Parts: sequence; C-alpha cells; structure tokens
Amino acid sequence: MSIKSDKFDKFLEETEIKVFNKEAIENEMNSIVYRAHMEVSGQNLPAMVVIDDSIYTMIQVLVSQGTVKEANQAEVESYLNEMNKKYKVFKYYVGEGGNICLDSCITTTDEGFEPGIVHAIIDVILKHLTEEYPNLMRKVWGN
Repeated sequence: MSIKSDKFDKFLEETEIKVFNKEAIENEMNSIVYRAHMEVSGQNLPAMVVIDDSIYTMIQVLVSQGTVKEANQAEVESYLNEMNKKYKVFKYYVGEGGNICLDSCITTTDEGFEPGIVHAIIDVILKHLTEEYPNLMRKVWGN
C-alpha cells in the first residue's frame, strides 16, 4: 500500500463515501484503482481514481463509449478542443475505439497528498458533466 492510498482510504472512511470499489494492480508503480460510476443525465459513466507510487494521481471518466465515428469526428473533436480551452482542471480526448474520455491529473508527493482535493475535483467534474453532457451528446449524435 502507498501512503497516498492509505490517506485516500482514511478520507473515504471518515467522510462515509462508499461508492468506490478498490483494486490493487500488480505493476511497477503499485497502482491502486478506485472505480465508481457518475450518474449524469440518466447515464452511469464509469469513473476511476488511480493512485500509485508516481507523483501523479489520475481521475478518469469514460464519457461515452464508441460514439466517435468518421462521420462525427471532426465536429466532436472541435467541440472537445473548445471545452479544453475553457477548463484547466481536466481535459477531454477521443481515445481508442471512438471513446470520449475526460482526464484530470493531480501532481503531489506522498506527504503533500490531500484526498479532499481529489474529492473536490471529482465534484467539479460531476457538476461540469451535469451541465455539459447533453450539449456534448448533441454534437455526438448530430442534433
């Protein structure tokens, strides 16, 4: 276990947040993945927090799966780029298989890791998605 994941576990326990499933990944960075879902516009979007031995803690949300195709790629990517200009704490991209992903990267040392910051960023992402998801999906579906 890492110092950061221990701190995150303690924060989750103290704040009675019980939405995460924790999984240890056997790799060179001793990654711990916390998986959950964000309910947005009636959809359950897979989300995860990855804490490891590096200086990075990642938050990732799978906003849509397999929805970016050749026919809508230019419009969707243009829209995502416009949103990326507006928001500093997270960035969108089109991943493998036409998935739309949202990532946030937090840099910190073990000693400086603050689980409350991770929680605050998740809240910002959820608020953003609640407001913007319908607009994004209109671009995806061409409406």
